[in-house]
Amino acid sequence: MTNRLPKVSDKHKICIICEGNEEYKYLERLKKIHVWNDIYDISLVNAEGNGNIPARYQDRYQNGSYEVVLVFCDTEKKPYEQYDDIKNKINDFHGVDNAADEIVIFGNPCTMQIISKHWTDEVIKKPAKAVNAPLIERYTGVKGYKGRSDQIEKVMKSITADNYQDMRNRVQGMEQNDHVDGSSNFEKLIEKLGTDNIQWIDEINDKIGD
Repeated sequence: MTNRLPKVSDKHKICIICEGNEEYKYLERLKKIHVWNDIYDISLVNAEGNGNIPARYQDRYQNGSYEVVLVFCDTEKKPYEQYDDIKNKINDFHGVDNAADEIVIFGNPCTMQIISKHWTDEVIKKPAKAVNAPLIERYTGVKGYKGRSDQIEKVMKSITADNYQDMRNRVQGMEQNDHVDGSSNFEKLIEKLGTDNIQWIDEINDKIGD
């Protein structure tokens, strides 16, 4: 009987800190339907609340197991105090004024702003689940959406490789200023994880002072 060494993956290890269940399950779904380049080994972490994001980010960054660590979160509504606090703590951690601009992928005011782009150009202006429930029901059939785990799972089943391309086309035209209602820089994540050119990893690490 021969001893076999464990297979070492030659994929590029990326970690994404997700604010909560919606963000985590959405990116998990995109992984499952194989819309990203296969050269990346993507690990997702559910921070279970925006207040936990800075600590989770620092932990995974200092772990040293990943080539880059990103954050995926909501801005919520004005004045964006908690969201800005996340960015400030990431900047302070790296000692670089704009480090968070390289790392944070956002949806203003919420991640459903991005998810809904799989089906519609309609702009979500408020993060409240009750306000957005009719839109979600219209395109996914999920009634009375409140963000429960079972409801999130049902919404995710409506996401396919085909409507991923529709979402991709729609987010390309979105405002990327995180203090503007209806904005998102999700296009940046799509571009990064869709390419086999890994230069973007080095560029981020250079800018955050790694």
